[in-house]
Amino acid sequence: MNETETRLGNFGPNWFSSVMGTGILVVAGATLPVQPPGLRVFTEIVWVCAAALLVALVVAVSVQWFRHPTVARGHARNPQMAHFYGAAPMALLTVGTGTMLVGKDLIGESLAVDVNWVLWSAGTIGGLYTAVSIPYLMFTQLNVGPDAAFGGWLMPVVPPMVSAAGGAMLIPHMAPGTGRTTMFYGCLAMFGLSLIAALIIITMIWSRLALYGTSGTARVPTLWIVLGPLGQSVTVAGLLATQAHLAVAPELAAGMGIFSILFGVPVWGFSVLWIALATALTVRTLRRGMPFALTWWSLTFPVGTFVTGTTQLALHTGLPAFKVAAVAAYAGLLCTWALVAVRTARGSVAGSLFAPPGSGPVTASKDP
Repeated sequence: MNETETRLGNFGPNWFSSVMGTGILVVAGATLPVQPPGLRVFTEIVWVCAAALLVALVVAVSVQWFRHPTVARGHARNPQMAHFYGAAPMALLTVGTGTMLVGKDLIGESLAVDVNWVLWSAGTIGGLYTAVSIPYLMFTQLNVGPDAAFGGWLMPVVPPMVSAAGGAMLIPHMAPGTGRTTMFYGCLAMFGLSLIAALIIITMIWSRLALYGTSGTARVPTLWIVLGPLGQSVTVAGLLATQAHLAVAPELAAGMGIFSILFGVPVWGFSVLWIALATALTVRTLRRGMPFALTWWSLTFPVGTFVTGTTQLALHTGLPAFKVAAVAAYAGLLCTWALVAVRTARGSVAGSLFAPPGSGPVTASKDP
């Protein structure tokens, strides 16, 4: 087996996290409350890169299923890798939203909206499937230890939340009537589906950290994934509040506006707490020699959702503090993305990122 075949054989669904992390730069940048000169051009360039990367990964996965079906099916039985099947739907959804926000400048608004509808539909179907199938596998087939909970467990259940955000942005492009209203309530339902499942998992992750500590490995960055459902839920609440007047009665629309603030600000506060904790744990592990892995992409997309959520709070509260926080978080996102992208490129060339995934759950014990 030549080098290309070896890499393709060890290719996993976790690679789609690179599309998520790149695409969120576009979405967060396009909606940022402050638009500095050059940001629009930058997001257009990044959108092209994210779209090209998505196409390349879809082709690679298709070839893998054709040439290495046993390996591809094996990922679904791996207690760590299986959860990252949720990355593919979110990659489709993120690029689709970016297409409508930024890609329209390059391909025209009509085509951009059509492309987004296709990607949103595929991503939503795929995300709902992973939200059911991967937990089902955990409950019935996968070997899960008492200390196995990690941020990756959130990956299969977060896609419906991303669909809710994308669906809210599509509401203005729908004809008035039942379809619009159905989309609104469908997005609200996906918001609840993902949020409640995520809160259960976040509680388990907190319990694992308290009882067993961190793993001390490259899995530590997945703690940042907790920010994903938190930031995205604030984003969805804000987006639905903005579009509610198009789909529901005025009193319900007004209620959504209130909810976006009363829900969003407390969740934003917990997000800041988690950023502090995740930063401290990540720095601690880095000092102990944490190796680079694709899990480092967990430092990008979740932070991007924190940016979009903060942007929505800035919009609905009118507070300058949230504008400053959104810009500061986006600056941090840019720096982190640049670091991870460069390290990923180096690892891809060297081949170190194409090692076979571990077959068993990673156990953890507290260390001094």
